[in-house]
Amino acid sequence: MIEVQNTLVHEDVLKENFVCNLNKCKGICCVEGDAGAPLEHAETAILQDIYPKIKHLLSEKGIRAIEEQGTHVVDMDGDLTTPCVNGREECAYVLFENGITKCAIEKAYEQGLVDWQKPISCHLYPIRITAYPEFDVLNYDRWHICHDACTFGRELKVPVYQFLKGPLIRKYGEEWYAELQNSLT
Repeated sequence: MIEVQNTLVHEDVLKENFVCNLNKCKGICCVEGDAGAPLEHAETAILQDIYPKIKHLLSEKGIRAIEEQGTHVVDMDGDLTTPCVNGREECAYVLFENGITKCAIEKAYEQGLVDWQKPISCHLYPIRITAYPEFDVLNYDRWHICHDACTFGRELKVPVYQFLKGPLIRKYGEEWYAELQNSLT
């Protein structure tokens, strides 16, 4: 682990390679799993606020899931997450374009409809954060469905932390990211 300000970063985040390859995986991470995307508490209010602005981008199944469950849910472990279609299928916030799963929130952000890109847990994937009162621990989450991203990352020689530079800066700031890079030299 490397300590950077109020975080501990697992060495796999620095050494393992990863670049999403949507042409191969088709965005399956928004469909697979046993719960929706993890949410920070502050993100629940954002979801409530932006829902009317993104609703037109959602599938009928996604709208129905949100109307029935709410813009966020508490999963079986007591964690805040995005709702899923039928409680176990794709995230309610997905849309499908040319056979690829994408985030309707991110699409609305790209169109200038909202000023929030998407939940930070989605933006940071495959990094998962365990938050403690005094610090965060950043771990690399290995998931078999991301095999193509690992292969693509090795081909391009891009470590996880470089692939996720933008999301890491969004979460922790430019000074934090610069300190992370400096700790590697």
